[in-house]
Amino acid sequence: MNTRALSAAVALLALSAGTASAEKTKFEYWYGLSGDLGEKVQETCNRFNAAQSEYEILCVGQDGYAQAVQNTIAAFRAGKHPTIVQAYDAGTADLMLSGEFYPVQKMMADYNIDVDWANYFPGISNYYASSKGELFSMPFNSSTAVMYYNADDLKSIGMDTPPATWEEFEATLKKLKESGKACPYAYSADPWVDLEQFSMAHNIPIASNNNGYDGLDSKILYNTTLHVKHMENIKRWLDEGLLQIRTAQGGINAQSSFAQGECSFYANSIAGHATVSKTAKEGMNWSVTMLPVYEGTERHNTVVGGASLWVLSKKTEPEYRGAAAYLKFLATPESEEYWSTVTGYIPVTKKGFQGLKDKGFYDSAPFKGREVALESLTFTEPGPLTRGIRLGGFIQIRAEWKNAVEAALAGNMPMKEALDTAAQRSDDVLAKFARTYKGKSFP
Repeated sequence: MNTRALSAAVALLALSAGTASAEKTKFEYWYGLSGDLGEKVQETCNRFNAAQSEYEILCVGQDGYAQAVQNTIAAFRAGKHPTIVQAYDAGTADLMLSGEFYPVQKMMADYNIDVDWANYFPGISNYYASSKGELFSMPFNSSTAVMYYNADDLKSIGMDTPPATWEEFEATLKKLKESGKACPYAYSADPWVDLEQFSMAHNIPIASNNNGYDGLDSKILYNTTLHVKHMENIKRWLDEGLLQIRTAQGGINAQSSFAQGECSFYANSIAGHATVSKTAKEGMNWSVTMLPVYEGTERHNTVVGGASLWVLSKKTEPEYRGAAAYLKFLATPESEEYWSTVTGYIPVTKKGFQGLKDKGFYDSAPFKGREVALESLTFTEPGPLTRGIRLGGFIQIRAEWKNAVEAALAGNMPMKEALDTAAQRSDDVLAKFARTYKGKSFP
């Protein structure tokens, strides 16, 4: 090789080496949020990629929480799973017992990233932690359920404040109906709101073993509690024209029915607050309040919803370092403020929440009212029945409840029979889960 050719070869090798050294470590993150909220997740990824030059996170939407979990399980079996998955609350027990994850608290310590874990709200962190308090996944998009109400509609019937009890709520629906309001309450059967949040607020069990925390041999109990009365009331309110079922399948969903001023109330996640703000009929005065409780019961904290970020096993050290860097980025006050601003989700840390309060974040529209979610979530310290749910196969258990309740609302069976049926089928799911993990217990 002549001198000129040798020099060219050396230069090419140097260029190749430089290019290789400049390549970023890439890792995948699969998320379940879709629509406007999914776009906001992508924005967090873009912000992280723009903030540093060592890593590139590749964020892939899965078009739904359930699909995110199911697709990840399928990909894991093929060895093509992501480094991070956004898994919702219903998948927590399954992921915990799978063992195929890198505990986030351990990972951050392994890579010398300091995180003040005590800064996280207990009502949020407990859901994703072991019995010893070690966080297995990183709290991210956290929420709880609230009641949205049209203040103008309430004022028209002489009410300045929303009802605090379900008895007052029913009386309010009747007054609205008598005043000519065709749709006092936009309703869509939702186990997260009607079963889980309701049970937590009333400190009643969903299942035995303290909602599954104390053993895999758990049985469903919600068909024996105050929940039965509540669902029978909802069916009666439907029959009496005090509520209308509004689903996307029926044309316009409950949220849009409320935002357009057609219906006076609807109950759902605080995460929808930003969407209602954007879509509410011009000039409409609305707000949110905590879910009502029945008279004679003591209000307790509601439970965290939304999702957390799980780091999965069988990935490389560079990918884990990238995941740790991304989670560190999300844990900053700036990222918390950004996320709370562009969505309706609540801050997951005490300092994050206090920082927003100090800035007057909650003092006026469009953010005023979002603090109600944290008030509900922290109304009492989490207890054995209000710290969360540890039931395997909970995605299917939710589906069994929803299918049975919708059948009862359609008049195909009495509500109690529907709940008994759902409970029996859910017990079969729990028994199968217990057999799968025989001899194991939640960490």
